[in-house]
Amino acid sequence: MTTIEATATAPMSSRSRIIAAFAAVYVVWGSTYLAIRYAVETMPPFLMAGARFIASGVLLYMWARRRGSPKPTVREWRDAIITGVLMLCLGNGAVGWAEQRVPSGLAALLVAVVPLWMVLIDWARPNGERPRALVIAGVAVGLAGLYVLIGPTALTDGGAADLIGALVLVAASLAWACGSIFNRYGARPESAALSTGLQMLGGSVALVAIGLARGEGAQLHVSQVSIQSWIGWLYLVTFGSLVGFTAYIYLLKTVSPAKASTYAYVNPLVAVFLGWAIAGESVSARTITAAAIILTGVAMITVSQGRAEAE
Repeated sequence: MTTIEATATAPMSSRSRIIAAFAAVYVVWGSTYLAIRYAVETMPPFLMAGARFIASGVLLYMWARRRGSPKPTVREWRDAIITGVLMLCLGNGAVGWAEQRVPSGLAALLVAVVPLWMVLIDWARPNGERPRALVIAGVAVGLAGLYVLIGPTALTDGGAADLIGALVLVAASLAWACGSIFNRYGARPESAALSTGLQMLGGSVALVAIGLARGEGAQLHVSQVSIQSWIGWLYLVTFGSLVGFTAYIYLLKTVSPAKASTYAYVNPLVAVFLGWAIAGESVSARTITAAAIILTGVAMITVSQGRAEAE
């Protein structure tokens, strides 16, 4: 699977495509936190992310146009740039910066507040959808599991730098949620690949501009970039962007915002598992308990949205 559109050409039902998209977003994006961690070890974060999305955006744009997608309109470009700045620059770019200060697993856990933001933003917008009681309860349960997993001292044990990184991650999750809601209701091409490519190109310009303004150009020495950082960057371009992000844009078009955002509960579990399997981090009883609580929250949101769509 390279893009959701490639999947769509296969003899799969709509339900199968949605399941495949959720699998990509749940598992692939959970692994990108570790890839980002490796990439920013020897690459400045904003230029790293900008180069990642330039490469991915150009590939997706060219692929979609060669398959016959019409040239995007001015309005589609405008809305794609707004979405790209919110989600990829202020959202994903800030995660890369924060992972210089906090562990990748903790970063994934803090970004798990995205579903709460999305439910509230979708409710607050003009003619917004009021969430069902079960959705609100599911968000609350998921955040309770997040609290169990992190613990009350996790944000301050590492000192001021960790606290700053944590606050940046919370702000990044808000920007990502705003971009997700805007993308759902804004103008976008019919092609998921083209829509994703436009957003990546728009977001990459903002990322590069911020990186250069921060002096990252002088910090980047290609000859000193480690093999681990290159592997992390390539993984982010291919799986994180071409597969994961396109799958997410597809989900925003086909399911509710609350349902699409449930990835934020599963990604931390994947990140914690990878930390255990690759980095040798211990998995405590508290982690297992929190995982059960978080998945319960995901189930509550999914069941509620499934009932709403069936009515």
